[in-house]
Amino acid sequence: MTAAAIAAGRAILGIELGSTRIKACLVGDDPADVLAVGAHEWENAYVDGRWTYALEDAWTGLRAAYADLAAQVRSRYGVPIERLRAIGVSGMMHGYLAFDTAGDLLVPFRTWRNTSTGPAAAELSTLFGQNIPLRWSIAHLHQAVLDDEPHVPHTASLTTLAGYVHWRLTGRRVLGVGDASGMFPIDPATGDWDDALLRRYDELTAGRIPPLRTLLPDVRRAGAPAGELTADGAALLDPAGSLRPGAVACPPEGDAGTGMVATNAVAPRTGNISAGTSIFAMVVLERPLAHAHPEIDLVTTPAGDPVAMVHCNNGASELAAWVGMFARFSAAAGAPLAADAVYDVLFREALAGDPDAGGLLAYNHLAGEPIAGTDTGRPLFVRTPDSAFTLANAMRAQLYGAFGTLALGMRILVDEGVALERMHAHGGMFRTAGVAQRLLAGALDAPVVVRRTASEGGAWGIAVLAAFTAAASGLPLSDFLTERVFADAPTDEVAPYPEDVAGFAAYLERYRSGLPIEHAAIAHLAPRKDAP
Repeated sequence: MTAAAIAAGRAILGIELGSTRIKACLVGDDPADVLAVGAHEWENAYVDGRWTYALEDAWTGLRAAYADLAAQVRSRYGVPIERLRAIGVSGMMHGYLAFDTAGDLLVPFRTWRNTSTGPAAAELSTLFGQNIPLRWSIAHLHQAVLDDEPHVPHTASLTTLAGYVHWRLTGRRVLGVGDASGMFPIDPATGDWDDALLRRYDELTAGRIPPLRTLLPDVRRAGAPAGELTADGAALLDPAGSLRPGAVACPPEGDAGTGMVATNAVAPRTGNISAGTSIFAMVVLERPLAHAHPEIDLVTTPAGDPVAMVHCNNGASELAAWVGMFARFSAAAGAPLAADAVYDVLFREALAGDPDAGGLLAYNHLAGEPIAGTDTGRPLFVRTPDSAFTLANAMRAQLYGAFGTLALGMRILVDEGVALERMHAHGGMFRTAGVAQRLLAGALDAPVVVRRTASEGGAWGIAVLAAFTAAASGLPLSDFLTERVFADAPTDEVAPYPEDVAGFAAYLERYRSGLPIEHAAIAHLAPRKDAP
């Protein structure tokens, strides 16, 4: 795309609020053409027993990421960004954002990472006849109802993080169907909230909260317009005042849906894995599952097609802690290495480890992990006296540990007969070529594909969804992706190594057998009272 085209307002902006980074991604007329990427680091906080992010930090981060991107555009192309053709917002799914009639936040944002909603999730799962995970918005709302929290009667609207930012940028309370499917069940026939289940919930909570539909945002499938960037929204994003209003907005989506788009995994028999602070797999279904499983969530693609989701609260954070320790060692030794270089060294060392990680065992549970049956976290590294305790095996164990709980859930889908031709993976864990990708292929016993845009993740995925809305092509989303976005995209596919398949199977058996160690640590190892 030329500078003149950027100046003419044909560029498309995608922004995503991830668990550790807020990113802004600008694409051109060809959505596969990434023009610039801006980023800002942020982190959740554990406040009064709950994981949260301050919404003020969200806006600080959004402005910083956009300013970073705008500076890159000016440097590379010599023009400012004054107009955009389209814009899209993505964010962490689930959680609880409740507002009053004035639009003020009633309680601090409760993220997907909180696992204090057990009684509510259990009651709703029975009421609805399907699994309602702890992190879903309806579980958070119902737990607040059960606990008689004083803010509940004042609740006028609920949304997700992406829905909140979209509302502030466009003035529209709208949500993409994929993100919506992590708030409350979706009727696959209509692509909207399930009316029968809404009625059941309203009967259950009559007199305690308003009818639930009045609290929830409107639902839109991918491709539908969802408002425009307003003057107030442009000023929120770009206080410098260069950005003008008017860009068409696509429905805001969750990070699961944008990950599926970023990996072209929206058609049946495809799936993707997103690895960040959490790790989750999305598998597009050809038919409904035969049984309900507490380990499996039923959600949708951004186009509204049914998806089986295996979501784990803990992903790459424990790996990052280990990398930070070795980065500090290199600095203390007088040979400092950048974080990416440390990742590269340690990940490649993992390939030299024994296929079963030498008998070592790692749990990456910084937070509770419902699939493992825990409501709080205790990261552990365990070995026996005869374990092969080497750096290579330690790092392989940490990588296997990041995939451990996910593999437990994926085994259930295999038992259900879900067909899967290959898995697409994205996230920063896959920046070191061929390492996490190969070990994941062994863990799943299936080929794993990583695309060139994998490290851009959901910010690029939501930019593609914004391009889909702007194009108004009439194509199904899967055809648009295949024909307009990924037709010439280079891919790297790794088939599972037999020794990795056997090694991970042995590791997973040890992982499953060792779960009582995790439960014992929770029972007997208290957090530091003076911990930050």
